[in-house]
Amino acid sequence: MTDSPPRDYSRLAGMARKRRAELGLALNDVNAKAGGLSNRTWQRVEKGLEIRETNYVKIDGLLQWAPGSCISILEGGEPVPVQEVAGAPGIQKSPVPPEVVDGQARDVVQLALIATAKGTTVEEIREMSERVVRDLRERGLL
Repeated sequence: MTDSPPRDYSRLAGMARKRRAELGLALNDVNAKAGGLSNRTWQRVEKGLEIRETNYVKIDGLLQWAPGSCISILEGGEPVPVQEVAGAPGIQKSPVPPEVVDGQARDVVQLALIATAKGTTVEEIREMSERVVRDLRERGLL
C-alpha cells in the first residue's frame, strides 16, 4: 500500500484568496451563508487550515470552480473554473472596485516610504509601491 502525498493547504489558501479577489467577493457571513457554510470555515481555508472534506465542494461553489477543484489543488492539481452565473442569488460582491483598492494601497505604501525611506527617489517609491500592490494582489490580499 502506498502513502498518498501530504495535502498542500497553504497552496489552496493562496489560490482561494487569489480567486476570491479575482471575483471581487467579500469574505463575509453573507457570502459564506450563500455557499452553505460558516464564515469561520471559509476563513480557515484562506488561512491554510484543514476543514471537513464535505465543505470543500462548497468552497468550490463559492469560488466558481467545478466540484473537486479544492481537492485537486490540495493534491497538486489545478482548479477548473466554471461560468459565472449571472445574477446568482445571495452572493455579495465587494463594494469597492479592485482598481480603487489598488490605488489606495499604492498611496499608503508611498506615504510610508516618503516618511521613512530618506534619500529614496520618486521613481524608486513608485516602483516599490507598484511591487507591493502586485504582490498583495497575487496573494489574494487585495
